[in-house]
Amino acid sequence: MWQRLWQTWTIDKPAALGDWLWQILVVELAALLDRLTLRKLIALIPVAIVIGAYWHRIPLPPELMLVGDVLAYIDIFSMIFLIGFFTRVATVVAVVRQAIGLVRGVMQHVPMALHRFGVRHRRAKDSTRRRRLTHAKTDDDGAAGMAGLAWA
Repeated sequence: MWQRLWQTWTIDKPAALGDWLWQILVVELAALLDRLTLRKLIALIPVAIVIGAYWHRIPLPPELMLVGDVLAYIDIFSMIFLIGFFTRVATVVAVVRQAIGLVRGVMQHVPMALHRFGVRHRRAKDSTRRRRLTHAKTDDDGAAGMAGLAWA
């Protein structure tokens, strides 16, 4: 009986303790590290800050806790940042499109304005042709008014 009790407490129990330690410290730890992602690791940083602060009795400012929350929910904050960035880019693109449309509209009126000023028409050599081409000027003669274009 003593020999069986001796074998149980000197061989079996330490072997069971060793097997239990191997299971916990090696197998379960390896499985935990396999499941651990960067997001989960970052989410543990605020927990470590709070535990360390309370352990050393250090008062935490609210800003530090906000940094911890931002780190814990970094995926949500990154999406909010990206949505804000894309809306600003969309606004810039809309302004550029409007500017291009304005320039295109002004450029469409330039040939009509040049024709109005007679840039491409040469002077006639004889006075009879000149009299025939000239006519009485009134206020409603010429091209229509152009928006966004001023002649000096």
